[in-house]
Amino acid sequence: MIYLDNSATTKPYPEVLDTLRTVSEHYFANPSSLHSLGGKSEMLLTRSREQAASLLHIDPSEIVFTSGGTEGNNLAIKGAAFAYRNRGKHLITTAIEHASAGHAFEQLETLGFEVTYLPVNSEGRISFEQFKKAYREDTILVSIMHVNNEVGTIQPVEEIGAFLKDKPKTVFHVDQVQGFAKVPLQLQTSGIDLCTISGHKFHGPKGTGLLYVRKGTLLSPLFAGGGQEQERRSGTENLPGICGMVKALRLTLEHQQEGINHLKRLQKKLFDGLKNIDNASVHTPEQLSAAHIVNVSLLGIKAEVLVHALEKNEIYVSTKSACSSKENGASGILVAMGVSPDEAEQAIRISMAYETTEQEIDVFLSTLAETVNQLKIVMR
Repeated sequence: MIYLDNSATTKPYPEVLDTLRTVSEHYFANPSSLHSLGGKSEMLLTRSREQAASLLHIDPSEIVFTSGGTEGNNLAIKGAAFAYRNRGKHLITTAIEHASAGHAFEQLETLGFEVTYLPVNSEGRISFEQFKKAYREDTILVSIMHVNNEVGTIQPVEEIGAFLKDKPKTVFHVDQVQGFAKVPLQLQTSGIDLCTISGHKFHGPKGTGLLYVRKGTLLSPLFAGGGQEQERRSGTENLPGICGMVKALRLTLEHQQEGINHLKRLQKKLFDGLKNIDNASVHTPEQLSAAHIVNVSLLGIKAEVLVHALEKNEIYVSTKSACSSKENGASGILVAMGVSPDEAEQAIRISMAYETTEQEIDVFLSTLAETVNQLKIVMR
């Protein structure tokens, strides 16, 4: 099996599965309980928070454990908009955000907020100059995806963060779900106030994540309840999942630089190999993109047909992001980049992990070429 759908989810590390079982068996008590078993769970929760903070070079009080990227984005975007609506109601984001962010902004529009959706160029990147023109005195929130989940384009979040450092009335949120451990980002020095991270994107358990909340940043909670996570995210903490995610965080960051260098080599091999396949139109830019994603259309072949054809050879890729792959129609992200709807419907996403090997990429490229030729014969 060759698994190349790592942007949808990653396979958990064996050590993470061990942690899930151990914590579930021995620290099953509610961390909020007053008895000694609850106290032990609370201590483990505190230790996990401290370890995550140390790995991310932030303060433990700046971590809110969540259920993943969707909740993290909704809490950041809606929570900040509601908390600061007395300052203004103008929000800025991009036209190619993940659905969990894009739909959150659409909901806020129905509640009276005004949203500016920044367009992107043919490489899927926003213009910093256009962002500056869109910024207003009543802009209370800017939310920008660090790495696009379909094409891998890196957005100028450091430039935006630097611009916003002397704009204290504006909160800056970054969705780093796809960029984490693939494109390094220093939270404390990049002018970021809120940052979303999801555990299952770096070999942690599904249903886990964390939201970085810079000290002094206000959030209106989305859940009413027992006031867990400093009254920002009520609900009994998923202690086994949190511990598993922090284990994955440590294991991933231990190999980050060598992993990124390895991904760059694999991506170059993909770029070079795709140039030799007829009618392959690559949408991922060779510059300013994360190294783990390559998006390509095989012109004349529907993406869904190609995905299932590759699956017969136990090669697994995807079409759009997993959250929208079952929706009919072309990728809205590719269309926003100027790709025609027909070509966008023919795009597949190849996404790798540190564990992906050069041999797997070689096999994928040769199988892809054979599969494309076979499908062309069938379709004549």
